[in-house]
Amino acid sequence: MSKPQAILVINAGSSSIKTKLYAADDLRVLDGQKIEITDEAGYDKAFADILDQMKRYDIVGVGHRVVHGGRDFNAPQVITPEVLEALEALVPLAPLHQPHNIRPVEQIARAYPNVPQVACFDTSFHRTMPRLNEIYAIPRALTDEGMIKYGFHGLSYEYISSVLPEVADETAAKGRVIVAHLGNGASMCAMKDGKSVATSMGFTPLDGLMMGTRSGSIDPGLPLHLIEQKGMAPGQVSKIFQKESGLKGVSGISSDMRVLLQSSDPAAKEAVDLFCLQAARQAASLVVDLGGLDALVFTAGIGENAPEIREKICAHLAHLGVNTESAPNSKNETAIHAPGSKVPVYVIPTDEGLMIARHTKALVLDKTPAPVVTPSRKL
Repeated sequence: MSKPQAILVINAGSSSIKTKLYAADDLRVLDGQKIEITDEAGYDKAFADILDQMKRYDIVGVGHRVVHGGRDFNAPQVITPEVLEALEALVPLAPLHQPHNIRPVEQIARAYPNVPQVACFDTSFHRTMPRLNEIYAIPRALTDEGMIKYGFHGLSYEYISSVLPEVADETAAKGRVIVAHLGNGASMCAMKDGKSVATSMGFTPLDGLMMGTRSGSIDPGLPLHLIEQKGMAPGQVSKIFQKESGLKGVSGISSDMRVLLQSSDPAAKEAVDLFCLQAARQAASLVVDLGGLDALVFTAGIGENAPEIREKICAHLAHLGVNTESAPNSKNETAIHAPGSKVPVYVIPTDEGLMIARHTKALVLDKTPAPVVTPSRKL
């Protein structure tokens, strides 16, 4: 009996590897697992589990979430030795993510050398941003080296862009839209005609919104102060802003929004209120890039499942015509705007895995040509 043809999607991080198998013909989900990793032995076992999972199917392609594609990769790519070399050169831009994204590529290549693999980038969706929304007010030589705003969560935004026409009218779907991807990592994207024109994350995923353990945007003088006046090493400073800030740092309790919403501690409330205020500020600033607002979309863990957070953020934006209705919002319904709201508000679950599966199918089965890319040696 022949094995079912499938596309494997891998999202590999430092503490877990998520896999999903999709039917090659219609991309229905066949199987999936999330494997927690605590050490090197745990990783080896996790990868052995993935290989066992692959043996049950005829794998026609493997799609990988890769956090950073730099300036060169503005679309998914079939992974060749040259592409893999370019991805390794981008490790300094995402040292906490990129090595973990690349490792399964190398291991699958050894185990299944004839199975094509595809890299799908979190940065690619934002390569449509105009130059003024990419550059910082730093010396031009640094900009030319690649120190620009890349943006992240692009696979999530691309998915929302693809399904928004199914739930909204054409004005909302193809007009001026802000998508709020709110989870442990959080960002926002301003889209026109389904394409990114501005985003909150920047050169790294640390920029922009307050997150679970990340600070988001801060005065750049603050880390300099910690290094120059407090004598901290760069690694210590990085740990503070990457692992000890955000909801966790302000509350002193947890990085989990669910825990904070259930807590009676004033510090928990302050962390939640700051999160919502900063999110509203970011959304309001993105309206400038759009020249108005035709729709607001919430997605990801917090965005999809926390009515109180959506209500608080929208309350800050009421002056822009954003108003929610309590009943549909409390039920996490798709349309949560109040009657008469000038701006429709939607809750749409994201599906980055399906987006990767779509790209992998297009490149390895449908043979849709990808843009020819000659990787540069710059960042």
